[in-house]
Amino acid sequence: MDERSTDKNISDRNSFHVHNIDFWKFVVHNLPIAVLTVDADLKITSFNAWAEKITGFSEEEVRGSYCNDILCGDQCAGGCPLKSVFESPGNVVQMETTIKNRKNKTIPVRISTVGLFDDNNDLIGGVEAFQDISYLKRLEREKDNMASMFAHDMKSPLIGMDGFALRCLKLLDKNDKAKGYLNIMLKEIRRLEVIIDDFLEFSRLRSGSLKFNFDMTSLDKELDELIEVYRPQASSQGISLEFHAEDPLPIIRADARRLYRVFSNLLNNAIKFSSQGGMIRIKTQAVNKEIRIIISDQGIGIDPDDLPYIFEPFYRGKRLEKKEGFGVGLAAVKTIIEGHGGNIIVKSEAGKGSSFTVVLPESIDEAVK
Repeated sequence: MDERSTDKNISDRNSFHVHNIDFWKFVVHNLPIAVLTVDADLKITSFNAWAEKITGFSEEEVRGSYCNDILCGDQCAGGCPLKSVFESPGNVVQMETTIKNRKNKTIPVRISTVGLFDDNNDLIGGVEAFQDISYLKRLEREKDNMASMFAHDMKSPLIGMDGFALRCLKLLDKNDKAKGYLNIMLKEIRRLEVIIDDFLEFSRLRSGSLKFNFDMTSLDKELDELIEVYRPQASSQGISLEFHAEDPLPIIRADARRLYRVFSNLLNNAIKFSSQGGMIRIKTQAVNKEIRIIISDQGIGIDPDDLPYIFEPFYRGKRLEKKEGFGVGLAAVKTIIEGHGGNIIVKSEAGKGSSFTVVLPESIDEAVK
């Protein structure tokens, strides 16, 4: 190969490399998603057209500025995603947060961030891609508001129907057949009220409009009362309730009314999905500064394919198609427990039953033993 041929190959490679860099700059600049890059000091080195559109700043204005001075993100003061991905190669952070545009308007965004490292794993900088999700957040609010209004509008006539049905019962002492019909009406009205209450509770929890009222609470007392309420219902279906407490539970700060709804929902489900002759066990224990309430049954169990999704709103598994409800109860249960700083664990085997374990910290702010 002569010298001219070698020079031509080098020139072609350099031209190809330059061409590719220009091409990728062109691609990134025209992506329909905001993209910015920073150096190792978090100073902006590039800012594509979509980032200009969302923020109102031009690339010329922001280049060389610190990222947090331009975006003023909700996470900039603490938990900066770019700082997180700078810690080691391969780190990726994805989150929903807010930034502010040139006019100081807050914009909800979904962000993906990754660090840039050279062949020696030395930090060069980082890339942050973000999307304006204002439209999605608005749709979520509208959906929550519509659902809440719908549930409220349904509940008002139900209260009236309940009252008139009770009055009619008092007037029909001697008409057993009519009384039977009215009792069925009352039962169905109250069942629908429970469904609406679950729906409203879940809607408020999701929108953040529901506030917890924490006070000193005895879980032993709450569970004792709950079991006495449900024992007749279980007995009428041939199901026995067994309660076992290893030791008295500590008094904790909690929203007793909402925890009662949690245990009521779990116990009601256990009865609903149990067969005649089955047993439901409620067990409590305090271990390592945690309180555990385990509710287990010998019912139909949960299909393995359904298990990962049972806490999602409106999800109804294969075995639940003929059962009443709309699938919001367990979603509300999970949200309430997480609002107490706890979590819920479920184990189940199809055809053999399920076990739900509510785990609560002994202390949210403080606990008294």
